[in-house]
Amino acid sequence: KEHGASSDSVYDTFIQCLAHRTQPSDHISDIVYSQANSSFVNVLVSYIRNGHFNLLSTPKPLVIVTPTRESHVQAAVLCSKDLGMHLKIRSGGHDFEGISYVSNDAFFILDMFNLRSIDVDIKEETAWVQAGATLGELYYRIWEKSKVHGFPAGVCATVGVGGHLSGAGYGNMLRKYGLSVDNVLDAKMVDVQGRILDRKAMGEDLFWAIIGGGGASFGVILAYQIKLVPVPEKVTVFRVEKTLDQNATDLVYKWQFVAPTTDHGLFMRLVLQPVTSKTQKGHKTLRASVVGLFLGNSDQLLALTEEELPEMGLKKGNCTEMSWIESVLWWDGFDEGTIPALETLLSRDHSTNFRKRKSDYVQTPISRANLDCLWKKMIELGKVGLMFNPYGGRMSEIPASATPFPHRAGNLFKIQYFINWSKDDPELEKNYLAQIRRLYSFMTPFVSKNPRGAYLNYRDLDIGTSTNGNNSYEEGRVYGVKYFNDNFERLVKVKTAVDPNDFFRNEQSIPTLI
Repeated sequence: KEHGASSDSVYDTFIQCLAHRTQPSDHISDIVYSQANSSFVNVLVSYIRNGHFNLLSTPKPLVIVTPTRESHVQAAVLCSKDLGMHLKIRSGGHDFEGISYVSNDAFFILDMFNLRSIDVDIKEETAWVQAGATLGELYYRIWEKSKVHGFPAGVCATVGVGGHLSGAGYGNMLRKYGLSVDNVLDAKMVDVQGRILDRKAMGEDLFWAIIGGGGASFGVILAYQIKLVPVPEKVTVFRVEKTLDQNATDLVYKWQFVAPTTDHGLFMRLVLQPVTSKTQKGHKTLRASVVGLFLGNSDQLLALTEEELPEMGLKKGNCTEMSWIESVLWWDGFDEGTIPALETLLSRDHSTNFRKRKSDYVQTPISRANLDCLWKKMIELGKVGLMFNPYGGRMSEIPASATPFPHRAGNLFKIQYFINWSKDDPELEKNYLAQIRRLYSFMTPFVSKNPRGAYLNYRDLDIGTSTNGNNSYEEGRVYGVKYFNDNFERLVKVKTAVDPNDFFRNEQSIPTLI
């Protein structure tokens, strides 16, 4: 058992402190798990979404706290601080590098999954959502009250609201409505002094920082108030696939010009993967899949695509009209065959495979010749895929300084690099990590420069980490400007003002100037 000797005494001291700071009726020991507790492993593993961070060798917390009310969060922050203990905060566990629940020093996890209430006010077209709720739960609760409202956030239903929104958040309506944080009105958080602050109490600088700068550098996000957006009664989804012998290159080349400039209600994600050819035995080719959401009917959509992107060859038969809430399920992986009951959105079950992600931004279209080189590289590497997410539309209208997320006008699309594997195999992992890094290196001439941009919620520790020591500003600047560009310095100022002793920290947190 890790830190075994100290674990019990730390637990006892922590429990005494918590009991002192909460009500006796709270039965505080029921929400705190030491390593000796028979439920400890189950609680820890429940929200680990990447098998790579669920190994025997993965560092484990001394204690997990699972607050059921806001006052528990206040107590957990103050008692962790009293004990000098590093506190990691987890809402949904989808951090790609596991930094919400792994650390190399002695640490506690504050696990927010019980704080999951969602209060939808359709008359005001707003909702208060606690940090431990999932996106699927949010979408479902909106749909219960209205068939013509939605919210622009991620396509994976089990993602936690706290991390998703504090790191900007985006989904397939970003060209119409911007990022999730472009639709946040208010927030509640616990600061390092254990106070509960709303937007008015925290002030505009701190509020700005927690809508895209990552909440975990500044405090514990309890809840966000969001603005709901209108969606039509029927939307259209589609998927079209082309391989190289079906003119995939022409499609991808033209997509770069059309996807970021077309109707704001049309989102066309492009997924590129090396696959085995269906026509030439044993031959590898590249498959380009366009996965789309259109906030309108299929006739309107076809009129658009026939004029702007005939290379896609979209036909009525590729299109399915459905309600917005059904499109949420379709995008979450139920696009093959029948869409299950909407209650599926309330499930927190999530497959835990092994994965690595990286990100980039493209500002000038990639030439046909360079696309051909890219296909060759991807086929040679063999496994790593790319996802192109188009920007433009509303994204180009919002100033880069409006939120900490800076990648607005001038960006055609974002790239997600992705690779998955299903078992703990160190050799395989070494090979796959080398593949994704080689493709990232290959893409250098085609993506943003000085800084080379990255997306905070596609967490990637390859681009720089902090030891949270004396060089934290210099270390933090390396990854900070990639994630936040010119907004990094303002984030540092806010951090220095609200958490000067750097209690809220992680491997890629915002550093202080002190």
